[in-house]
Amino acid sequence: MKEKTEEINQGKKIEELLIQVGLKIAKRGEGALFIVGDVDYKPLVKQEVPPFNAFENPKLLESLSIMDGAVILAENGIVKAYGVMVKSRKVLKNFGTRHSAAISSSKKGNLVVVVSEEDKKIRVLKEGKVIMQIDSLQKNVEKNVSKAVDLLESVGAGTLGTVGAGILAPGLGIALLPGIVLFGSAYYLTKFLRKK
Repeated sequence: MKEKTEEINQGKKIEELLIQVGLKIAKRGEGALFIVGDVDYKPLVKQEVPPFNAFENPKLLESLSIMDGAVILAENGIVKAYGVMVKSRKVLKNFGTRHSAAISSSKKGNLVVVVSEEDKKIRVLKEGKVIMQIDSLQKNVEKNVSKAVDLLESVGAGTLGTVGAGILAPGLGIALLPGIVLFGSAYYLTKFLRKK
């Protein structure tokens, strides 16, 4: 039980870190792709920076993430690779290769955070579904990230999910915090809200 709690806490920490770094990137109008877990990839750049702990050096993580390609992290926050190409198995209509790679990578049980340079939004994906969308232009949205991550873990990200059109129609989600939309089963979200 203690190991499971530590694993959940580690997952929350890395999710929050990637969202906070993603917000900085999005506000500048740049994009990024973070994948936490195992995925097949091909380096686009020479891997000159050795693996490092993203919690100890978020600035380096931010710098490496704005390169073309994805950043691959282990579940403990160690950056394993950067500037890598991830094979997409599905094309997401009206979105670029970064979002297609994000959807494909998240289907393998990985946590994926994609930062869109076009609309300045951050999307969190799990199991091939967008579970949260954050608008970096919303005033003080950074203050709500921790609450949103806690909410996801409380409801259980496994119960959340959206149809493929979810990122195309944010109205299918529920905005519980300013600038943050959660997608998923209305049943589980309203059940959670009644407990509060």
